Amino acid sequence: MFAPPDVPPPSIEVEVIIVRPVDMAPRPGDIVYSRLQLTEEDMRGAPRPDIALRQAPGVSLFRRNGSEAANPTTQGLSLRAIAPSGAGRALVTLDGVPLNDPFGGWVIWSAVPTERLETIDIVRGAGAGAWGAGALTGVVTLSEMRSDSLRLRGDLSVGDHGLARTALAVSEAGLTLSGSATRGPQFTPVRGAVRGEADQPLGLEAYSGSARLQRDLGPAAGAFALAAWREDRESGLAGATSRAEGASASLTLAALEAGDGWRLQAWVRASNLENSSVSVSAGRATTTPTSDQYATPALGWGVNAAWRVGEGPWSLEVGADARLAEGRAHERFRYQNGAFTRGRESGGRTSVAGLYAEGAWSGGRFTHSGGVRVDAWSQDGAVRRERDLATGASTLDSRAPGTSGLQGSLRFGSRYSLSDGLFLRAAAYTGFRPPTLNELHRPFRVGNDVTEANPALRPETFSGADLGLEGDAGPLAWKAGVFFNRLSDPVTNVTLGTGPGVFPVAGFIPAGGTLRQRRNAGRIDAWGLEAEGRMRLGAVDLRAAAAWTDAEVNGAAAAPQLTGLRPAQTARLTTTAGIVWRPVDAAVLEVDARHEGERFDDDLNTRRLKAAVTLDARAAWTFAPGTEVYIALDNLADARIPAAVAGDGAVSLAAPRTVRMGLTLRR
Repeated sequence: MFAPPDVPPPSIEVEVIIVRPVDMAPRPGDIVYSRLQLTEEDMRGAPRPDIALRQAPGVSLFRRNGSEAANPTTQGLSLRAIAPSGAGRALVTLDGVPLNDPFGGWVIWSAVPTERLETIDIVRGAGAGAWGAGALTGVVTLSEMRSDSLRLRGDLSVGDHGLARTALAVSEAGLTLSGSATRGPQFTPVRGAVRGEADQPLGLEAYSGSARLQRDLGPAAGAFALAAWREDRESGLAGATSRAEGASASLTLAALEAGDGWRLQAWVRASNLENSSVSVSAGRATTTPTSDQYATPALGWGVNAAWRVGEGPWSLEVGADARLAEGRAHERFRYQNGAFTRGRESGGRTSVAGLYAEGAWSGGRFTHSGGVRVDAWSQDGAVRRERDLATGASTLDSRAPGTSGLQGSLRFGSRYSLSDGLFLRAAAYTGFRPPTLNELHRPFRVGNDVTEANPALRPETFSGADLGLEGDAGPLAWKAGVFFNRLSDPVTNVTLGTGPGVFPVAGFIPAGGTLRQRRNAGRIDAWGLEAEGRMRLGAVDLRAAAAWTDAEVNGAAAAPQLTGLRPAQTARLTTTAGIVWRPVDAAVLEVDARHEGERFDDDLNTRRLKAAVTLDARAAWTFAPGTEVYIALDNLADARIPAAVAGDGAVSLAAPRTVRMGLTLRR
């Protein structure tokens, strides 16, 4: 017999898709500022980014509630516990695109499931820099997962209090798709003897979807992204509900080589908010509708461009950006004889555009960085019209004049290598934040408390300095530092009077209610200490962090009654700690703890919120490659965590102990 001739097998053509980056690498000089990065491991078990951010002390939403229970208008993010606000005093971006709402500045965290994220980077107190307006107390940058080869992340879980969640993100060859659906948890925030028939369970249904396509385009690379989201909430009082929904799109073009090159991005973000409010009767027996914000269409859009070049120890980046927003709130109010009797339309336009230049030099043991920026801002098109719903007659037609101005910002810093793995850094910076459309134009009501808008608000400005020491030696990495920050002209809800009584514009305030107005109230000085560390000891990972902030208001002539007080919702001390133990390769046990010192729910420091400690635990077992089952206990000790105090003294609590069980995919 003859052996068959050696014939090579037929060739198989495989299409190779090269995906070049469209995101610039971190600036060489960024190491001089206070930074923290959360990785995929840090986000494990956290369904939304704001939950993962709890690991960083001083990072918080307006109240202690997480986004699972917070009204959309209180989901703004602030850093270093310097006067948190519903609009937030930190800029949040996803791959360079702002996530802050164009009308109110808050962030809809349920729109960004952590399954679609690669990293979360936190820069504390670094001023405007290349990020522009809004990065007042810092910036949080989210980076989306992407991969040339197939990557898959998912979560399918259920729990008590009606909790259910499913999320999936997949990335391959430059295409990333994600989607999520969440229900619950449902719990009543006012509990115990003070609870009345008016108090009802909170509820949440949230949905999100996104797609991102990145391709090589010859001399450049491009990425196109689309996203949409919606969340419906029951707000804890009979008749109080909200719905937030929106969509966004962005286009990014870049030509980058070894960190140098150019990048151009354009984006648009549309949102709408529906929000109904009620007042609460004595004894919390019933509620009465007070306002029905049935539509708040808003549109934000912007562009940003950057060019970076490096030569030897030098690097230089120059850029420009612009953001514009417009929107109007439509609502019914003044409920009498079983019906709303008045209608209101309020809103306007805002814009900000800037130029910046940032340079850095690294040589020997030193790294120096410095930058300058100038922005032009404007707020115009203001309108506040109120009418009688029965007759259509106008009861108020106010059109505040437009305002505009120029704002300069700068930042600079140095880092010195004391020895291998030991660094000393120092930085100083300034920044600013124009008021949002919501702060300028729309009044709101929570229970019996009314807060009036103020179209004459000016931008907040910010200045500060850091001094820090950092170490990275083998299994131990740590940072410690001291900072001083000054927030000038902070937008503050200033108390003007208490009910019962009739007030100009606001009208009748019932007994137990408070009338406030947003005002630029002098300044807030804050200095503090922050420290964090991580260590790996065999199968055990340890982390701990602490932040202590002493913040004080100087209300000046605008609000002298606030002088010497602490800003609302500002805790002096926050500490976090966590331990991860892997007794065998397939098992992971985690425990996390967070302590927050006492804070006040109001500007006059009369509504005290006690200190609180939260414990969370999670156990997981990997039964197949990249696939695990887990059980998680949030608020393990079922601590009563005060989140808000109403005018009648009723305390709203954060979520009780919640047990979750689920399946995760990481492939």
